[in-house]
Amino acid sequence: MILSSAAKPKRTLTGPNGPPLRARPDRIGHTANVVQATPPGGNFFSRLERPSLATATMIVAAGFMGSRLLGVLRSVAIADSFGTSPELSAYWVAFRLPDLIFQLLAGATLGSAFIPTFARLFTNKSEDSAWRLANSVLNLVFLFTIVLAVLGFLLAPFLVPAMAPGLGEGTAQQAELRSQAVDLTRIMMLSPILFAASGMFMGILNARHHFLFPAIAPMVYNVAIIVGAVAFDDVRALAIAVVAGAALHLAVQVPALLAVGMRFRPIADWRDKAVQDVARLMGPRVLGLAALQFNLLITIFFASKISDEAISAVNFAWLMMMTPLGLFAMAISTAVFPTMAEQAAQDRGELRRTLHQSLRLILFLTIPASVALMIFAEPLVALLFEHGAFDAASTNITAQLLLFYAIGLFAHAGIEIMSRGFYAMSDTRTPVTFAIVSLVTNLILTAILVQVWDIRGLALAVSLATIVEAGLLLRSLNARLERFDLVALGWSVGRTVASAIVMAAAIGGYLMLLDRAGHFDTSSALDALLALVGGGAIGTLVYVVVARTLRSEELDLLLRRVPWAARLAR
Repeated sequence: MILSSAAKPKRTLTGPNGPPLRARPDRIGHTANVVQATPPGGNFFSRLERPSLATATMIVAAGFMGSRLLGVLRSVAIADSFGTSPELSAYWVAFRLPDLIFQLLAGATLGSAFIPTFARLFTNKSEDSAWRLANSVLNLVFLFTIVLAVLGFLLAPFLVPAMAPGLGEGTAQQAELRSQAVDLTRIMMLSPILFAASGMFMGILNARHHFLFPAIAPMVYNVAIIVGAVAFDDVRALAIAVVAGAALHLAVQVPALLAVGMRFRPIADWRDKAVQDVARLMGPRVLGLAALQFNLLITIFFASKISDEAISAVNFAWLMMMTPLGLFAMAISTAVFPTMAEQAAQDRGELRRTLHQSLRLILFLTIPASVALMIFAEPLVALLFEHGAFDAASTNITAQLLLFYAIGLFAHAGIEIMSRGFYAMSDTRTPVTFAIVSLVTNLILTAILVQVWDIRGLALAVSLATIVEAGLLLRSLNARLERFDLVALGWSVGRTVASAIVMAAAIGGYLMLLDRAGHFDTSSALDALLALVGGGAIGTLVYVVVARTLRSEELDLLLRRVPWAARLAR
């Protein structure tokens, strides 16, 4: 699928009396977005105006919430059908290689390379040059992905055993499981080809501040996998559902993409300076994403040595940890990144302010989420997954992993926004260097901790390595952006941590009362529900009250965005 812009004269946006519209600071210090002229045609997609930063954040947050909730349902459906069986572990191993290909190509271009360059051309040069860049990058990424997918298809019999040498080891199923993993890998090799185009569509729409349909796309992807898991009790059908979901992920964005001005054309000008700029920025980012993917492969490698069931448990726990990460950190980071890219080209002071406020807000949301996940790990896993093929032993191993993954949740969240700050400044080398440091740290810690704490050491190693990476990013960011104000950040985090500690004490007291009343048996769905709903409500209320008492600016910002909540808080 190949895109180009329709030939059209460059337009200048004007205000009601003629002069060009300009960006102005809004009340929370961000740069307000300029409303785009509505493209001709008058259809629904073309009437979607460019939203304010707050509206964009809410759209992306709602999309992430819907996607993450469906992601939880997807995990529930898969767990119910397959538990932590060796067959499902073969599926998870097979999933890694296609995902690696997508992340290294399309993933590398979207955040760090394409969006800042595309935004700079739109802001400082012309629409035509920006659309030409979009076409060339899209087509080159699409073609390279096809080449890698074909290589992955051919080399699957060699790559699968290398990724998970312990899969089926010591059992009569070893040859069968490896063969099954190879077949599943080959089926899912279609998905990175589809995601290469779809991921670029998402990047183009986000760069033009259109967030609705990119937010919907992951939802339809999850729905397809849910249908595959529920309707067919077969991991092969699950792999086919992944490919179908990738196709839907692409299709749902096409109408909106055409509405913002893209047209299908066979352009792949690798000699274009802007394309070379993207490639230059993309190179280090490929290494950084490779480091992240190899972190996952390290975990899978060592998990396969522990047991076949451990591979599935690792994936379930990781996906559960990713739910609050996506809902809070990824949603906010995705929404503010195009704005940061524009600010980096115009006003570093505004970039510093946006980045500082976004980091504080993300930590305000993810630190209590991290604490809550650690406290509720067992009842949460039991309530969601412990039925069908997912038994009490599966709950125990998954909950242990989730607890130790949750330790690093706040660091994952900080990395999401801080790395985008560097990408906005067209600096991919710094975050990539620290990602490689994190990879080496994770490898060393995993080799040590897995000997001490068995499977729990896998998750703890990832969390500790992530905390190291986040600390290095913050230190470098403070040096790069003058007056980043670490003191204000420290006070903000201090208030957040204090509120989270009181919240944890309140939840702990509630759970002790449940235990004394004989209602804290996580094998009982009702008891698990009582723990989660009651503890969650009490914890949220206490956290908000304490944060309000400590005069948290982040809470005030959130309350201003939700009028009815602000009235209740008075």
